[in-house]
Amino acid sequence: MSLLNPIVNILPDLNKAFLETIYMVGVSLAVALLIGLPLGVLLFSTTRNLFFENGIVNRSLGFAVNIVRSIPFIILLVALLPLTDLLTGSTIGPRAASVSLSVSAIPFFARIVETALREIDRGVIEAAIAVGATPWMIIKNVLLPEAKPGIIQGLTLTTISLIGYSAMAGTIGGGGIGDLAIRYGYYRYDNTVMITTIVVLICLVQLIQMVGDKVSYIVNKR
Repeated sequence: MSLLNPIVNILPDLNKAFLETIYMVGVSLAVALLIGLPLGVLLFSTTRNLFFENGIVNRSLGFAVNIVRSIPFIILLVALLPLTDLLTGSTIGPRAASVSLSVSAIPFFARIVETALREIDRGVIEAAIAVGATPWMIIKNVLLPEAKPGIIQGLTLTTISLIGYSAMAGTIGGGGIGDLAIRYGYYRYDNTVMITTIVVLICLVQLIQMVGDKVSYIVNKR
């Protein structure tokens, strides 16, 4: 019973932290999907011998994406505090943390989308061009459907990465499970709470991975 008491006592805080994590990951994932997916398509379609071939645009976008991806998240989190304050009016809390998470997720997901598109057989694209399909028709009816399993797997990977980043955001007041682990598990030396938060994160990641694998398998028509 003594082992359960600390867990029971923090259940309200744990529930709140869990919902904050879901909120942060959900918002940043939606932004990554909204911006990262078109960005990934653009990175792919502007490469050599494709319908939007443009070396300057491709290299510029690739350079910008690589700059953001090369910055460790904890540094990016601090560097974006002025922007976060400008957009949300605060630098703490789940809403504020969602800004940095979104900025980090966009280039990460864009590269995954680009990689998924590169795995498509070029013959399929050439056949679509040969029958007179427009670039938009090729993107909508050929590229995205063919790359759907890889994109879903990438979305799963992005979600899991964001969960880890959201826990990191808790170290500077971002809220969520990471914040709970720091406040109770680290500052108060409460190992029971620390282990509980770790178990919750493991279960959450396992669930997301299983769902992602299942959906990817269902949509894979190859």
